[in-house]
Amino acid sequence: MKKIEIFTDGSCNLHSDRSGGYCAILRYRDSKKIVKGGEKSSTNNRMELKAVIEGLKTLKESYEVTIISDSKYVVDGINLYIERWADKDFKKVKNRDLWREYFDIKSGHRVKAQWVKSHSGHVINEQCDRIAKEEALKG
Repeated sequence: MKKIEIFTDGSCNLHSDRSGGYCAILRYRDSKKIVKGGEKSSTNNRMELKAVIEGLKTLKESYEVTIISDSKYVVDGINLYIERWADKDFKKVKNRDLWREYFDIKSGHRVKAQWVKSHSGHVINEQCDRIAKEEALKG
């Protein structure tokens, strides 16, 4: 199975209309692809998870996927809780619509998540952060 890394970040413009933005940068060997977008009204956690979902949606075949994120919410959800949440039909889970979508999209892939500290100089994480903020400001 081919291996791919997906670096993700989300942002929410808390000072105005709560518009959100996300970015996923897919890295396969020497190639990179940027996936970005936003929503008019959102939260930071929704945008963090949306970045993962939109990144996975671009995959046309099965991969061993490493999600690299500065969101403990996303990393822990993927690595620790998703199977348990699915067994309980995502009852009492915040952002259940997105977690259900993630659960469906991840099938066919082997997905694990890795946490990186935000704003620590990780080049691709910093790029994702910049792009997600730009998308959030578009409103």
